Amino acid sequence: MALAAAVAFSFSAHAADSWPSKPISLVVPFAAGGTTDILAREVGQKLNQALNQPFIIDNRPGAGGTLGASFVSKAPADGYTFLMATVAHTMAPGIYKTLPYDFSKDLVPVGLVALTPNVLLVNTAIPVKTVAELVAYIKANPGKVNYGSAGTGSTEHFSGEMFRAMTKSDISHIPYKGGAPMMTDLMGGQIQMAIETSPSAAPHVRSGRVRALAVTTMTRSNAYPGVPTLDESGVTGYDVTTWFALMAPRGTPPAITQRMNTELNKVLKSPDLMKRFEDQGVSAGDMTQAQLASFISTETTKWHKVAKSSGASAE
Repeated sequence: MALAAAVAFSFSAHAADSWPSKPISLVVPFAAGGTTDILAREVGQKLNQALNQPFIIDNRPGAGGTLGASFVSKAPADGYTFLMATVAHTMAPGIYKTLPYDFSKDLVPVGLVALTPNVLLVNTAIPVKTVAELVAYIKANPGKVNYGSAGTGSTEHFSGEMFRAMTKSDISHIPYKGGAPMMTDLMGGQIQMAIETSPSAAPHVRSGRVRALAVTTMTRSNAYPGVPTLDESGVTGYDVTTWFALMAPRGTPPAITQRMNTELNKVLKSPDLMKRFEDQGVSAGDMTQAQLASFISTETTKWHKVAKSSGASAE
């Protein structure tokens, strides 16, 4: 037993010494242009410089991020395929009856990339400027207000279902394959509202193409001066934080995942990246692998309970 452990450690250490020797694939389980994609490209560029190997962004959208997660869970565990996981992956077990992978067993937590609030947005043609006015508008126009998401089971979907349940609003869900196409339709008026992640929303709020009514965290965001939280806007107890983390297939050598964790935490402290994050309303992550594993476990339990109480479902 001791000999086997020693051999495994030696193999892992050797793998880390020679790693990386070729480009690394970073799977983004949502469409290009959305928040997950934006952050993956920013962090991937920095990791490229740190590890001296290209980070190839591989967009595999669909099913609220679960298609990409399933792909990575079945990829070779050699340190050349990683997943840009999000909070949606801890929501999925509570709203899908079946999944083609086990998030808690088939993927290994590597490092926390970022945390950000979601933002309640409306098309500027809707005559509302507060959450209370939006709820009143929905009640005056039953069945006529649609909200978009990055896909069934995504954080936008879950956030919208929480809003629907907590305000008893008659709104309908329109799923897309990512935040970018959803935002295009929101600005174009094909849908009326969305609760989108901050980096995807911020430039369009600043340009005036959509209107921000509230953020989803319990504290306000510096990226949206004057914009209140949903909690203080009358949706008491509403609290959603979207997070992003690197994951690897189960069986990836621990020495590789540990090195990736170390390099990730270093690049997240680079001044230019921190400034870009700040402008988008994003907080950089900084967790050990053990801390991230505990965090993900807590999040999975939390969102499973919320799924039951809100009635959110992907079926």
